[in-house]
Formats: sequence, structure tokens, C-alpha cells
Amino acid sequence: MVAGCWDVDWTSGNYGSLRNFYITILEGLVPNTRPLGIQIAYLLKDRGVDVVFGIPGVHNQEMYRGLEEAGIVHILARHEQGAGFMADGYARATGKAGVAFVITGPGLCNIMTPMGQAYSDSIPMLVISSCLDDVVARRGQLHQMKNQRAAAETVCDWSEEAQSAESTYALIDRAMSEFQMNRPRPKHIQIPIKQLKEPASLYAKRDWTNISWEIPAIEMNEVVTLLIKSKRPVLVLGGGAIEAVTEVRAFLKICNAAVFTTYAGRGIVDTTYNFLFGSNLARPTSSNVLAKADLVIAVGTE
Repeated sequence: MVAGCWDVDWTSGNYGSLRNFYITILEGLVPNTRPLGIQIAYLLKDRGVDVVFGIPGVHNQEMYRGLEEAGIVHILARHEQGAGFMADGYARATGKAGVAFVITGPGLCNIMTPMGQAYSDSIPMLVISSCLDDVVARRGQLHQMKNQRAAAETVCDWSEEAQSAESTYALIDRAMSEFQMNRPRPKHIQIPIKQLKEPASLYAKRDWTNISWEIPAIEMNEVVTLLIKSKRPVLVLGGGAIEAVTEVRAFLKICNAAVFTTYAGRGIVDTTYNFLFGSNLARPTSSNVLAKADLVIAVGTE
């Protein structure tokens, strides 16, 4: 095993192979065990995360140790608000969850504005922050807050604290699955600083390609029946229908329904469609169209 050291090109200044060599040895001595901060990076990569936005600090540095090894690209921000808006934009552009790492207290507070925007627009964003341990909390520690989890909860779908490796994995999986199965609003997970350094066993592997959901047949049959009877149907399409562009356009070729979109739903319907009334739901003319409809179906919008 030690002979592997001779494979290093000491003259190049690149000692990455030696680093990986020692990592391999250590992993062999302690099978499937790494500090939780590193395991989080590997779990995120396994769940389809390729990019993380954020700012490293003394409180959350353990979460950064595994990013490069796991193959995740980190985009450094100069302010946590910027990290949040980048994560938001990444999610809008790719359809994948935008993930951000922030520190305790002010780091989390700084990202709350983009979290609130993501909540309003139903954008999948996962914010993972450090937090103070119960032992040292409220004792004048750096970046302490009275209740940062509760503060974050005001601008996201839910905010939870992970007290163990198992609960950390479960909360990340819960967030990722809810992004696909439910309305994709931002989630916040905070992890005690001490816990990030603790050895953690390997997370369970999971196949995310088979996650899907279906509308109950009874509900679909009811909608189909109403459509068949309708003479003047109207569709209102929101951002929640953005991934069904092909299906929506195929459907409109059959039924020729009038269509409105919200601002988040713009682009779902081709602008050349004859019965597209745009995103002007608040105009009096739009009210007239809706008033004459005998069926209004809202998809992906409130």
C-alpha cells in the first residue's frame, strides 16, 4: 500500500493523488464512515445535486470539506443574499433544486429575502445552515440568535433541526422528495456545529429516477367528463405546469380552450396560439372571458 506514495509527481506541485491515496487508506480503516459534514456532500451528489451556492465560514466549514471529493461545484457568493438568489435562478433555469450553504445567525438571516421570494414563486430551494449546540447556545457565542430556526420558518415551507446523522439524511431526503411530489417551496435544515464534525455512517443509497406520482383515476374521470360537456372551457396555467409544456400544447390542439397564464407560467403556451389571452388576468376584458366560460380549470396555480 505504501508503494502508492511513489506514484506522486512531487515536481509538479500537484499532490492531489497523494491526498486521494490517504483518503482511500482512511476509508479502508473505517469502512463507510466519514464526518457528517463530508457525508452530506456525498448524499447531495447521490440525490442529483451538482452545484452548491454559498459562503464558507468557521461555523459551516465542515460542510465544505466533502464538496470537491463528491464532485459538486461550489459557487462562491460575496453575500448570502446573492447565494440565495443564485440558487433561486439556478432552480428556475434547470428545474433542479437550488442548494445553498450558510453559516449560523447572520448568514441565515441574509439569505431569507431570496428564500421568501422562492416561497412566493414556489421555487425548489434547499438551505442548509449550521447552528449553535444547545450546550453553548444563548451564552454569548458568535452569531447566536434566540431562535434562528423559527426565524427561517417564516419564509420557507418548513425549517427543521437535525440532531443526528440519521435525521440529517432523512430531512434532506424529505426535502428532495417533496420538491418532486409536492409544491416545491424552499426548505431549511440546520445542523449543530459539533454534530457536523462527528463520524457518521454511510447514508442509504436510493434510486431517484423512479419517483413519480399519479392523479387518482376518479379525479381524472371527473375532469374529463366536465371537459366533454363544456362548450367554453378556459385554462389558467401557472408555474406549476412549466414541466408539462408538451402535454399542454398537445391538449390544446384537441380542445381549443381559451388560455390565461400567470407570470410564472408564461412560455407554456406558444404565443401563436389563437386563444391565448396572455398573463393579464386582472384586466376587465379578462374578467369578461372568464365570466362567459362554463368551465375553468386551474393547473399549477392558486
